[in-house]
Amino acid sequence: MSLTARQRFERRERLRGIAIGTTSLVLVVAAIYWLVPLAPGWEAVQRSFFNWPILVKTFPKLLDAFLVDVMIFAWSLPLILVLSLAIALCRNTRNPALLPLRVFGAFYTDIFRGIPTILLVYLIGFGIPGLGLSRPWNSPYIWGTVALVLTYSAYVAEVLRSGIESVHSSQSAAARSLGLSEADSMRYVILPQAIRRQVPAMMNFVIALQKDVALLSFVGPIELLRQANVFKSLMANFTPYVGAAIIFLCVTVPATRYADYLLARQRAVRS
Repeated sequence: MSLTARQRFERRERLRGIAIGTTSLVLVVAAIYWLVPLAPGWEAVQRSFFNWPILVKTFPKLLDAFLVDVMIFAWSLPLILVLSLAIALCRNTRNPALLPLRVFGAFYTDIFRGIPTILLVYLIGFGIPGLGLSRPWNSPYIWGTVALVLTYSAYVAEVLRSGIESVHSSQSAAARSLGLSEADSMRYVILPQAIRRQVPAMMNFVIALQKDVALLSFVGPIELLRQANVFKSLMANFTPYVGAAIIFLCVTVPATRYADYLLARQRAVRS
């Protein structure tokens, strides 16, 4: 099938943009590659941060420690989704009898979005075990997870609430006209549309959660960041931190690209 003049023009402009972008990227990378080693302290930085033998020696142990990050992430994410959905529904209720739930939802999001994550990890991770609880209830894994769940559920709840409010009121009215109760309208009509619209935004929080699991290293768990810190102390070298960064990038970059893909697909559907 032959292309129209406009389609040929758009194709030429698209190829031209790709060529310009690729050329500029190559030039920037080449400049960095050639100019950075000219800095006076480059050799010292290379020994301290990019020591290949140390990276090879420590990388397997770093990967083992990363499994702890994955474990904490795996049990935190479902808890965050459930709690955030409950908070979003509390904030979205319009029933006068349920006003206390709406006030609670607003109070919850204000408090836990207002406290920095690292501070909440310290407060809960050290404060609750300080009560003298017996094992396993004094575990930093438990209370560090609680801190992450409380913080992230407040943010995700607002994302879900905005998704619920973005669904036109006619959808709810149509559901009610078919005989669905208010709860069934929310469950079968409003929520599926709201969640579908907010998947890209929630993917960004999933990526951030994977990185913020490292904050639990400050309260005890031997995960990736803490293991890198141990190696740094033993070897007096910062290369293990670079190894940890590489592992995080291998996970977060594909997830980020997937979130961008979902956002672009959603934009294309709406247009």
